Amino acid sequence: MEETRIIPFENLEKFVKELKDKGEKIVLTLGVWDLLHVGHIRYMQAAKDKGTILIVGIDSDRLTKARKGEHRPIVPEGERIEILQALRCVDYVVLKDNLEDNVELVRIIMPDILIISETTEDGKLEEIKKDRGHYCGEIVCLKPQAQTSTTNRIREIVKTGSVDAFQVLMKDLEQVFDKHGIKFRGDGKE
Repeated sequence: MEETRIIPFENLEKFVKELKDKGEKIVLTLGVWDLLHVGHIRYMQAAKDKGTILIVGIDSDRLTKARKGEHRPIVPEGERIEILQALRCVDYVVLKDNLEDNVELVRIIMPDILIISETTEDGKLEEIKKDRGHYCGEIVCLKPQAQTSTTNRIREIVKTGSVDAFQVLMKDLEQVFDKHGIKFRGDGKE
């Protein structure tokens, strides 16, 4: 399997320009990608279908804590990056860490298509389109790709206090990884 590359932030502008000079159609999507689930996978596959190169911005641990609270993310950024690298639909990953500028990555990449979710940032879709629209060719808003979400999974695990919800999550992850030919064991063993 070809390894997805991480784009160092300081090389991002030059790197993306080279891709565009080669005629690539750049698609960008951003997120935390915590406790990866089937909705995330379907979302990224749908994003990839819109262009030739999919760049996935991933929120740093620091940024995630600032936005979602002290107990998030569940999965540390290094592991989240590695998981995204394993997905065939993801071409490049870039770590997003700027707490002050939510538009920075979009402004630097200037994607042909920016993919956002209807659930992005608590329904602030019009504000996002206004803030980021002039930095990209098109903004495509995708509906949720599954009935689950990371937040709902975490709530279910906490609420039930049982292993059942966690086992469902692990089974979902195993199926997603199997589909992509990735060896996965939910017991933490190699």
